[in-house]
Amino acid sequence: MTSDFSTPPKGDRREVQEAWLFLAPALILLGIFVLYPILYLAGLSFTQGSFTRDGLHWVGLRNYWRLLVNPDFWQVLGNTAYFTIATVIPALVVPLGLAVLLNRTVALRGLLRTAYFIPSITSLVAVGLGWRWLFQTEGPVNAMLTWIGLPAIPWLSSTVWAMPVLILLSIWKQLGFNMVVFLAGLQTIPPSRYEAAELDGANGWQQFWHITLPGLRPTLIFAAVTTAIFTLRSFEQPYVITGGGPLNSTNLLVYYIYNEAFSQFDFGYAAAAATVLLALTLVLVVLQLRFSQTDL
Repeated sequence: MTSDFSTPPKGDRREVQEAWLFLAPALILLGIFVLYPILYLAGLSFTQGSFTRDGLHWVGLRNYWRLLVNPDFWQVLGNTAYFTIATVIPALVVPLGLAVLLNRTVALRGLLRTAYFIPSITSLVAVGLGWRWLFQTEGPVNAMLTWIGLPAIPWLSSTVWAMPVLILLSIWKQLGFNMVVFLAGLQTIPPSRYEAAELDGANGWQQFWHITLPGLRPTLIFAAVTTAIFTLRSFEQPYVITGGGPLNSTNLLVYYIYNEAFSQFDFGYAAAAATVLLALTLVLVVLQLRFSQTDL
C-alpha cells in the first residue's frame, strides 16, 4: 500500500527551493527591518535604565504595571481614542461623497481631483506650522470670526478647542488619499448594475445604498483601517501645533512615547507604551482581514 505522504517529485522540490531562493532577499530585509525591531522593542519593554555606562536591567512586567496605574497614560489613551474616532468617520464620509461626485462627468473634474489630492502629498510639519498660524489667537481664523460678529476663540490654549484643530488637520490631510482610493473602487463596479437599477425605477439614493456601498465594501474596510492606523501613529500634529497641551489635552500616544523616551530617557517605559500601540495596530489589521473575508 502506497503512503499518502510520499516524497515530492524532484521537479516539485526544485520549484520549492527556487521559490525560497527568490523569497530570501525579501525575507532577510523583513527580518532585519521589521521582525528584529519588533522583538527588540518587546525585550526593551521588560527593562529599565538608559543606554549609558550603567546600561539596562531586567524589571519584568513593572513597566506595564506602571502604565496601568499611571493616570497620564490613560488620559493619553483616551485622547488618542477620541482623536482616532473623530477623525476616521469624517475622513471616510467626506471623501466617499467627493469620489461619487467626481466619478461622474462634471466640469473641471481633473483639476478638482488634483486639488483634493494635493494635501496628501504635502509635508505634515509644514502644514502644521501653517495650521498653527491660522488658529493662533490673533490669526486669520479669529479675524474672520470677529469680522462676521462672532467672538474670538482661544483655539490652541483651550482644552475644548485644541483637539478639534488637530482633528480638522488630520481629516484634511487624509481626505485626498481616501478620495483616490474610493475612486479606484468605484471603477470596479460594473456600469450595467446602475443601468439595470434605473430600468427598475431605483432612484439615486437607492442605487448608492444597494449598489455603490456593497460594491465598495472591501475598499471601505481598507480605507477605514489605513485611516485609523494613520491617526493612531499621529505625531507631527501635537508636536508642531500644541506640544501636547493645554493641560495634556492633545497629548497623543506616539507623542507621549517620544517624550518618555527622549525627554525623560525612560526607554523601558516608552517601549511598553509602544508595545501597546503595536498591539492596537495589529488588532486593526486582524479586523481588516477578518471583515475582508466575511461574506455580505
